[in-house]
Amino acid sequence: MIRARHARIVATLGPASRAPDQVLALARAGVDVFRLNFSHGTHEDHAAALAAVRAAEERIERPLAILADLQGPKFRLGDFQGGRALIGPGSRLRLDLDPALGDSSRVCMPHPELFAALGPGAQLLLDDGKVRLKILACGADYADTEVVQGDYLSDHKGVALPGAVIELSPLTPKDREDLAFALRIGADWVALSFVQRAADMAELRRLVEGRAAVLAKIEKPAALKELRPILDLCDGVMVARGDLGVEMDPEEVPVAQKVIVRAARHRGLPVIVATQMLESMIHAAVPTRAEASDVANAVYEGADAVMLSAETASGEFPLEAVTMMNRIIERVERDPNWPGLMDAEHAWAEEGEADALVAAARRAAESGPTACLVVYTTTGTTARRLARERPLQPVLALTDRPEIARRLGLVWGIEPRVADTPKGLDHLTQVAGLMAASLGLAEANGRIWILAGTPFGSPGAANLLRLTHAPALSKK
Repeated sequence: MIRARHARIVATLGPASRAPDQVLALARAGVDVFRLNFSHGTHEDHAAALAAVRAAEERIERPLAILADLQGPKFRLGDFQGGRALIGPGSRLRLDLDPALGDSSRVCMPHPELFAALGPGAQLLLDDGKVRLKILACGADYADTEVVQGDYLSDHKGVALPGAVIELSPLTPKDREDLAFALRIGADWVALSFVQRAADMAELRRLVEGRAAVLAKIEKPAALKELRPILDLCDGVMVARGDLGVEMDPEEVPVAQKVIVRAARHRGLPVIVATQMLESMIHAAVPTRAEASDVANAVYEGADAVMLSAETASGEFPLEAVTMMNRIIERVERDPNWPGLMDAEHAWAEEGEADALVAAARRAAESGPTACLVVYTTTGTTARRLARERPLQPVLALTDRPEIARRLGLVWGIEPRVADTPKGLDHLTQVAGLMAASLGLAEANGRIWILAGTPFGSPGAANLLRLTHAPALSKK
């Protein structure tokens, strides 16, 4: 089952979509990567969802990736008398560690690490920014604040510190249990929430030990300040616009999105644009025009993937949401202006011999009618390098490792398949031509460029570019 598009679709599984027949329908409609959100559901729920994805993979005969999204730290207020209180603008509100029920003048904030990160003049956001506080004075166990923007607050509303670096690991005890479970059941990607610095990704990489690809969710402004060193330790990155939008002014989020997408593309890292992409389709069968434009803009930017969250996890129209996202991507990629707009962000830098060869493969494919490119890859690195060039021809990535094929399902324009390690140059050429032809990527005598590294089967840089032609398949 070949996708007639380059950008990929990530869909979150949940109560509305994780039954086996629903997963199969979503895969056929266009999902390339299924996200397991460990903020919700039990381990049993996620194990059943993963089994459904693997069953769907066999039915559609195409690798499907599993993204395990760890919850990360969550900071919340304590309880109020009567369950809520009105926090009026201009009033004073004290936050402390006292577990007594709160009221309109004080409430418990049971997180000593937050008090340690505060200082006079700093801002605190409560309930996704509905209530804004300014710190007047603070200590190790209290903060006296002025209410800049007020509203009702109820029990356990979230707390955010815009711009502050909080001294704690993004991996809570729950996350460590969830991570061990996700790796045990065979997740292909692991996403880390609450990334603030490169050391956070280093900690995740140490725990994963290569058993999955690792992805940083950029959802805190502090991470933008350390974006380059964070990306140096990533296999992929997500623009988590929902949480970014809590701690940043709304007009800053699109700028941050472009910065992250540009930086990821320059490194050849797959980048997902996420959150509220088709939000209205949680309860409506069609999206707003603004949402359709939002998805389209991410595709025009050259993002590897766009993501659905509640739309598929708990929404009323999960299949329709995936179908609509697929339609939007395909329409953008039919636009004659799309290649030029996407290529405006092309990373032209050639850092070494392998990068130069990959860039040469794209130029060779453009030099005359080319049916497709075929890349042999052991670790996925060469395939990701080729995707960085954003060739418009189909790219068939062949690997002898099923886990690598699945990880490549997130990468722009890559059609991953599992194939035996080539026994030699003639065998490599023959297999590439036969698979391209059998998958419908090349007609008889269609030109195919092959990119590979020798010795075959050993991780290393690409050092071979070869031209062949697709064979004519017997009609039986």
